Amino acid sequence: MNTESTAHAADIEAIEQVVATVEHSQQHKDPDEFLALFHPDAVWTTSGGKVLIGLDAISEFTRRVLPADDWDGKVTYEVVHVFFIRPDVAAVKVRQLYLTPGEASEGGPLYVMSKQDDGRWLLTACQNTAVVADEQ
Repeated sequence: MNTESTAHAADIEAIEQVVATVEHSQQHKDPDEFLALFHPDAVWTTSGGKVLIGLDAISEFTRRVLPADDWDGKVTYEVVHVFFIRPDVAAVKVRQLYLTPGEASEGGPLYVMSKQDDGRWLLTACQNTAVVADEQ
């Protein structure tokens, strides 16, 4: 494997780890773990369409809703596609499943992530989109 593809593989692994940490923070309703993944100037659009600009706004919202969320199931996040816009910017498509007894719902977030000077990948511009099942 050449140096470029080794770096690329390491970046994909680091991006997958961020998504795994999103999953963990949601499962454990841990706002601090979740908020540590964001760029200070990040933009987050919730599945309900609320636009949050900057870490302060994202933090206020997250600290209010995440610990109070009353779902009692399991949530999983799976990276389904990574597109490197530049070597330090990636569009990451995620499949999100909420599983509760007798019910499941799906989300299709898009995370634009940026690689920092210290090598960390951070959530920078994100859209959390609910997936509506097709009517038959």
